[in-house]
Amino acid sequence: LSLSLSLSVRRKRKLGFTMRGYTFYQRASRAFHDYPSLSKFLVIFTVSSGNLLAFSDAKPFHGAYADGVQADRKKKRVVVLGTGWAGTSFLKNLKDPSYDVQVVSPRNYFAFTPLLPSVTIGTVEARSIVEPIRNIVRKKGFDVQFREAECLRIDAKNKKVYCQSSQESNLGGREEFTVDYDYLVIAMGARSNTFNTPGVVENCLFLKEVEDAQRIRRTVIDCFERASLPSVSEEERKKILHFVVVGGGPTGVEFAAELHDFVVEDLAKLYPTVKDHVKITLLEAGDHILNMFDKRITAFAEEKFQRDGISVKTGSMVVKVTDKEISTKERKTGETLSIPYGMVVWSTGIGTRPVVMDFMKQIGQTNRRVLATDEWLRVEGCDSIYALGDCATINQRRVMEDIAEIFSKSDKNKSGTLNLKDFGEVMNDICERYPQVELYLKKKKLKNFAALLKNSQGNVQKESTKLDIEGFKSALSEVDSQMKNLPATAQVAAQQGTYLANCFNRMEECEKYPEGPVRFRALGRHRFHPFRYKHLGQFAPLGGEQAAAQLPGDWVSIGHSTQWLWYSVYASKLVSWRTRMLVISDWGRRFVFGRDSSRI
Repeated sequence: LSLSLSLSVRRKRKLGFTMRGYTFYQRASRAFHDYPSLSKFLVIFTVSSGNLLAFSDAKPFHGAYADGVQADRKKKRVVVLGTGWAGTSFLKNLKDPSYDVQVVSPRNYFAFTPLLPSVTIGTVEARSIVEPIRNIVRKKGFDVQFREAECLRIDAKNKKVYCQSSQESNLGGREEFTVDYDYLVIAMGARSNTFNTPGVVENCLFLKEVEDAQRIRRTVIDCFERASLPSVSEEERKKILHFVVVGGGPTGVEFAAELHDFVVEDLAKLYPTVKDHVKITLLEAGDHILNMFDKRITAFAEEKFQRDGISVKTGSMVVKVTDKEISTKERKTGETLSIPYGMVVWSTGIGTRPVVMDFMKQIGQTNRRVLATDEWLRVEGCDSIYALGDCATINQRRVMEDIAEIFSKSDKNKSGTLNLKDFGEVMNDICERYPQVELYLKKKKLKNFAALLKNSQGNVQKESTKLDIEGFKSALSEVDSQMKNLPATAQVAAQQGTYLANCFNRMEECEKYPEGPVRFRALGRHRFHPFRYKHLGQFAPLGGEQAAAQLPGDWVSIGHSTQWLWYSVYASKLVSWRTRMLVISDWGRRFVFGRDSSRI
């Protein structure tokens, strides 16, 4: 009897434990079903080995504000052309649900272009650096429509954009349609600039898009495979394995370094019979490569390339490219040389796209290289059209153009003379409206605008000393010499997209309560603060796990530690956790197994 009772108790305990486990499983299953973000948190928590991470899961907002107030009025349509750095940054930071957003682009993804040189030789896979644009916009708290199409023409007068689908013709032909807009954001980027050099388009490869990087990767493998054929002569083998890079900027230098690493670390083992015939030549029309960097970085890069066996030819301007040779003109001697090659990569700057050039003709900007905008990224002459990124440049207004209006605005009692106290109310507005003033102050090591006036030929020594219009002109006569165009980089485009999105988010608020500087030629203030670019530094990977960095404050770092800093920064700047994990895994795979040399 006691044995029977003991067995009965054990069965009940076991059954109770089973039921409790089943109940826990039911509760856990219901929790994951009701709260899908819990599973994402668990995965991230596990990957991070239990470390604390910031996590958010965006949900569409369907509250009373979205369904009630906004439904009572017609939404203004914002059309965004392009899904590059500028367009994607704008879309990610746009939070106001009162807009009907339409995105038009021939590419349905965003590409992390700084890693394109790594894609060319398999350090990183192409799909690791792209994020579908629909993944980005679906996280918004409101509906964003995407159209995979190419913009053919912009009709600024009727506020229409004419588009054509970019799908293949076997799907029923290319569809054409129009999109109306209230606000248009042009963020179409740029194309490679050939400078009208004969034969470049027909015979050179470019490095602007993901497809370009994949094409280069296939061509490199093709060159090695062809050079390995037994019927190829020694002279032909040298020609096939001669890789020429035109352009000594960051992209050209990084690609040459990546290609050298690929050849030395991977292809030399797979193609031992032809490895000694490989030659890499970097052509630059200027005096030095990386001329936008600090001189210390330029010197180190040139010395390193010389040690690595990469031939750097400065002062060489390409005048013609055929299917077998590339012709250069030496600036010092005027001599024309012909260089046989197996592959040429053209990386010499950017040019304006045809659709943007056509639009510039419509609005009277035919004499410009790119679209001109004001300091608020608004296209000059078009109140409802904005342009940002590589397709546009800010046409900064000169101080001397408004010198009389600035003086008049400060001279409230109309006496014709001013002292430092009179300038007190507009000093900050002057520095904000005309950023060249601040640059000039830094160059001259002056503390503020008042110090500039005091320093000007001893005109103003005391606050009570008077300054007339001629003295004011003399003080600011050299300020406009500090005006510079912003570089066409991903960093500039991303900051412009963020700035414009913030302006759109506060459009109504700033209409009522303007926050910008004083209007010197009109009454009141500007709606927004003007765009200001903040330079965060720049990198130049140089191969061999070494890189150079130039950071704010004239801080220069070169070497292996800088390469790891490059890894960290680029990983953090990737657009999503998905691409972040893919790129980091690609880097790890390369360290362990090397780069893949398959031609796919």
